[in-house]
Amino acid sequence: MSVRATARIAAGPDGRGGTALPVLESAGPLALRRTRSRCPGRARVTVVGAMSAPLNGDHLAVEGRVTDGARLTVDAAAATVALPGPRADGESATYTVDLSVGEGAALHWLPEQLVSAHGSDLRQLTRVELAATGRLLLREEQVLGRHGEPTGALTTRLTVHRAGRPLLDQQLAYGPGAPDGWDGPAVLAGHRAVGQLLLADPSFEETPLPARLLGPTAALTPLAGPAVLVTAVAADARLLRGILDEAAHELLDGLKAVQRGG
Repeated sequence: MSVRATARIAAGPDGRGGTALPVLESAGPLALRRTRSRCPGRARVTVVGAMSAPLNGDHLAVEGRVTDGARLTVDAAAATVALPGPRADGESATYTVDLSVGEGAALHWLPEQLVSAHGSDLRQLTRVELAATGRLLLREEQVLGRHGEPTGALTTRLTVHRAGRPLLDQQLAYGPGAPDGWDGPAVLAGHRAVGQLLLADPSFEETPLPARLLGPTAALTPLAGPAVLVTAVAADARLLRGILDEAAHELLDGLKAVQRGG
């Protein structure tokens, strides 16, 4: 039997300079836990997998809303593994994430890796609505197959709108059924881990960053708005995380220097 579940998070100012969580609603395999934040004034939620999912035919969703002035970090306790499982009327599994970030609000969306196990079929969609003065740090990582196995079928799409206008719309497809060349020299070149790091911040309007390489398998690309996108491939999940973490630290440290006037 397939699973249909939607977990919900809402964050808002608590009136004391911090962030409250008036809505924290777990569902199905998506268990949400409030955890200790390292940053004063910022709430933190960790997604804990309560069962094996998604299986083919499952439909999972997370809705996250950060209202004006609130600050929230969402991470995960472990990787998400897309598994074959029984199909429901031939359906793929779906995993949909809908996020909104209000004026002066900040969201760090930092899940663990999504692993596409052999025989699985998953369609992942992440949609973000970002206010003009909202801030977003979003990381997505895909690992194509568990150790020593081929990848499953995986399609991911990331769309971000800022102040009602498109900022990013990117779709990637891997494995059986994907367009030819997905594993060729112009795309993955044999790598099995791929990731994206998006940082949107109003400070980039005054100090845009130039496009540049971040080592042999990663690149930083400025977007048509106050945002940058880091795209990377690597041989495995550990190496990929190292590349994206280093890029995130560099970008955030740079933003802090700009905001201090230095």
